[in-house]
Amino acid sequence: MSENLSNSSESIQKFNFTEAEKPKWIFAYTYWDAIPVILGILHLVYLVSLIVFFDKLSLPLFILLASIYAISISWNINGISHNFIHNTYFKSEILNKIFSLILSLTMIFSQTFYEITHNKHHLGNSDLPDENGNTHDWISIYKHGKDAKPENVWSYCLKGYFRDNIPEIYKEIAKKNVGSANFGVFEIFASVLFVIGGLFINWKATLCLVPFYYIGHCLSYLNGYYEHFNGNPNKPIAWGVSSYSWLYNLIWFNNGYHAEHHYRPRIHWTKMKEFHKKIQQQQKDEGVHVIGYGHPLGFLDPANKQKIN
Repeated sequence: MSENLSNSSESIQKFNFTEAEKPKWIFAYTYWDAIPVILGILHLVYLVSLIVFFDKLSLPLFILLASIYAISISWNINGISHNFIHNTYFKSEILNKIFSLILSLTMIFSQTFYEITHNKHHLGNSDLPDENGNTHDWISIYKHGKDAKPENVWSYCLKGYFRDNIPEIYKEIAKKNVGSANFGVFEIFASVLFVIGGLFINWKATLCLVPFYYIGHCLSYLNGYYEHFNGNPNKPIAWGVSSYSWLYNLIWFNNGYHAEHHYRPRIHWTKMKEFHKKIQQQQKDEGVHVIGYGHPLGFLDPANKQKIN
């Protein structure tokens, strides 16, 4: 299970940014990270705007814009927020904390708590339950399944949001860094205060956004489900499922290269396509599962539909 965490192998060294390549100012790895940072900030602005201008919107327009917010939650979690976990965007720890807080307010969760959950995901790589029914990956699609099969997609997506064990997450972070664990708690309280502020600004708008917020997190679990459905939990190179849709990878910051990402998670999102070309033949030989649609539409893939039925 630990093969994918090795950062010293030859295959990853070539894809690390050299000191000469790294920016001199602000950004830790590349100026391309300015794109997810700007979009992450605009995402929060979009959410606030929905609340502030709610009374000026017709019902159909609000439903449309709120639906976009729901979809954008999954987009952010699986793109901006996700890449930020593996390669923080800024040189400054203060800027990284500020951006973490921005993400937390936008998705009404703790980015710090999400980080440890996601790291656990990479520890187990959607592993099968052991003889006691436990998985290293807290969000493995097999954790609540039966007979070594994935959980039903509806159950996984609709229940996933409510399965987070906040005290357990806190303890796991605190084992390494109590300060980070406390910052995660701060993010949660800040998110609660943000919602309370929204209620003061426009309680109708805030309450109307609640179902879209929940749907957005369900969509994120849907995304995660098809990132591993038909993957091979026993083969490191095939842990994940990839999609090479150019549009999906453009919008989702190369999240489609998911088998590649689980094989070498520290490779920067801008170098995923290049890394894929290097191991493409090896992936074919090992039977890496590839879907034609982006992960959010994985249920449309003929192979996945056949498996579900």
